[in-house]
Amino acid sequence: MTIADLLQAVRKHMVAAIVTFVVIVAAVAGYTFLVPPQYTATAELFATYASQGETQNSSDMNSGASYLSTQIKTYPQLVKTEAVLQPVIKELGLDMTTDELAAKVTATNPSNTFMVDVSVQDGNAEQSARIANSVAKNLSEQISSSLYTDESAKSPIQLNLVQKARTPQSPSSPKVGLYLTAGVVLGLICGIGMALLLDMINTRVESSSDVREMTESSSLGSIQRSDLLDEPRPVVISQPSSKEAEEFRRIRTNISFLAPNVKEHGHLLVFTSTKPGEGKTTMATNTAAAIAEIGKSVLLIDADLRHPSVAKEMGIEGHVGLSHILSAQATPRDVVQKYWKQNLHVLPAGKRPANASVLLNSELMTEMVEQALTQYDYVIIDTAPLSVSNDATVFGRMAHGLILVVGRGVAEKKDLADTAVSLKEADVPILGFVLNYADNKKHSGKDGNYYYYYYNDESTGNHHGSKHSG
Repeated sequence: MTIADLLQAVRKHMVAAIVTFVVIVAAVAGYTFLVPPQYTATAELFATYASQGETQNSSDMNSGASYLSTQIKTYPQLVKTEAVLQPVIKELGLDMTTDELAAKVTATNPSNTFMVDVSVQDGNAEQSARIANSVAKNLSEQISSSLYTDESAKSPIQLNLVQKARTPQSPSSPKVGLYLTAGVVLGLICGIGMALLLDMINTRVESSSDVREMTESSSLGSIQRSDLLDEPRPVVISQPSSKEAEEFRRIRTNISFLAPNVKEHGHLLVFTSTKPGEGKTTMATNTAAAIAEIGKSVLLIDADLRHPSVAKEMGIEGHVGLSHILSAQATPRDVVQKYWKQNLHVLPAGKRPANASVLLNSELMTEMVEQALTQYDYVIIDTAPLSVSNDATVFGRMAHGLILVVGRGVAEKKDLADTAVSLKEADVPILGFVLNYADNKKHSGKDGNYYYYYYNDESTGNHHGSKHSG
């Protein structure tokens, strides 16, 4: 995974990353400010070795130093024993067991020294100092007396208190600055980790970048959810001044760059999707209206004979249509309907035939489309999803490519990737895609990937969409 992929994952799951960060930082801050403060006092002891003889030579001194180095390493364990701690409890009148006191006491021997540091951590600053001094005294006495049973004999090792423990003026724990810094770092790590985890386990398309990466195509626009698009008329007609209508005008502009203008021949646009429910019909009908709005002649064909929805989407009669033409029960002149403007014509699907694939792949269908292209500036075909049939591939070959409608939260990443591969193998390019149900919180005109031809107009906003059919 590249840094760009990481940043993209964080951006897509920014809310989850921020929530995780806040929770971690709040938890660390809560612990830091709510945990009782602890104070640490330290007493320092110095170990010496004295020979039992009246005279000392260099050999005795070396042997003594070696012996002392060996013995002093055991003192950190010895300081936690009952022999050292029980007298401390009795002396100070502590209400605790030796095990509880041992948990508060720590002894260390700094490297290459004969020093022993006895530290005590306690919630009471004065008590931590008293305990440290008492432990240091009792450890010294234990070392002096435990090596010999003969009380008249003197231990060669002596521990001398060289620095008494003083009452600490500030808590040793918690370290507020260190803990809060650690909390921020941990929060960032966990936040990024949460974003990556969600990105890995999320199998559905969530953004234009997902579609772009898997299809290697460019975005024609993004449509957000809006109740306006639930109405049985294209939003360009019913609400021409709405931001939703403006978004389809953006898509219209981008589509105009898909192919050069050819006066003697119209443009064929094929709309499809990977699976049902991604909104291809809404995209096709509204795009047709947006193109007709600027005076271009448009024929919209509902070629999804298995699940026709153009007639319902536009609020027109759809019982007679394409299926009747292909079965020689009617002619185009009989069933093509004018809609809204003189230059916008609609050919509904008609009744659902049993042999839809045979009819759509017939020579009659090809001839009808070719004839329509000589009469209209744009012929727009709304065809079945690719998971339902291969009709879109057939029409895509005729159009030298197709427009893929991808429903955010509906399309599966694996299915979309498989679709891209199958279209590539069939030599049918994806001319561009429209992201449906786009997230209005994540989408903005500042996204340089939004309009891939030339549009990057922030003045009109980029907040458009609907509960789209298709």
